[in-house]
Amino acid sequence: MDIATIAGILAGFGVLVGTILTGQGALAFVDVPSMLVVFGGSIAATLVNFPMDQFLPTLKVAAKTFTHQKAVGVEIVQKFMELSQLARRDGILALDRALKEVEEPFMRSGLEMAVDGTEPETIRDIMETEVQSLLERHKIGQGIFTALGSYAPAFGMIGTLIGLVQMLQNLDDPSSIGPSMAIALITTFYGAVLGNLVYLPMAGKLKNKSTQEVTAKRMIIEGVLSIQKGVHPKNLERKLMNYMAPRDRRVEEEPVGEEEE
Repeated sequence: MDIATIAGILAGFGVLVGTILTGQGALAFVDVPSMLVVFGGSIAATLVNFPMDQFLPTLKVAAKTFTHQKAVGVEIVQKFMELSQLARRDGILALDRALKEVEEPFMRSGLEMAVDGTEPETIRDIMETEVQSLLERHKIGQGIFTALGSYAPAFGMIGTLIGLVQMLQNLDDPSSIGPSMAIALITTFYGAVLGNLVYLPMAGKLKNKSTQEVTAKRMIIEGVLSIQKGVHPKNLERKLMNYMAPRDRRVEEEPVGEEEE
């Protein structure tokens, strides 16, 4: 569970609700038709922008913003150092027996190609193509929430215009102008909150998670090719550490069993 996403949304709404409750007439901020205009309108416009088969998985994509994703970590480095030592000691074909212990499908696929004797250029091309395909899929999810974040404030303004038109039709009753104006403006409020506290931040979180996942996969590509080339485990460690933030570079020292070359 990604506590930051939940804490951010709750804190944002908490500040808004707390501010509203300090004033008078808190119920004036509750208007169901205004909610429907903003929420329904933003979804409708997004459906026009994206095909149904891309929009339907939106809830599944949104769930990723609430799940914790490990940063590019030492587990990958440790696994590659272990496999590198095995390959240098017993030959790269010895990795075939160790592949069943590799849980990451992307890593296992790359190592299988290396064991099969596939050319390094071909391995890189195949794995980079998969990474690029992943990026394109991620961009769709980010684009949907970016679109929702753009349309929500716009429909807030549309709802306000509708409320103003209805208010102007009743100018003969001065006592209704204040309440009607409040209802007209509340739609803009809903649009601004939904777009800037929910939709756009979720798009940003998806982009950050995508960057982390792509970095991990590029680390794996370098690890696979380095093992195929017979790079010394310690040099492999140094290379893969460059993909990690300095604060995360903590790998337990393990005896390599041979002098560094």
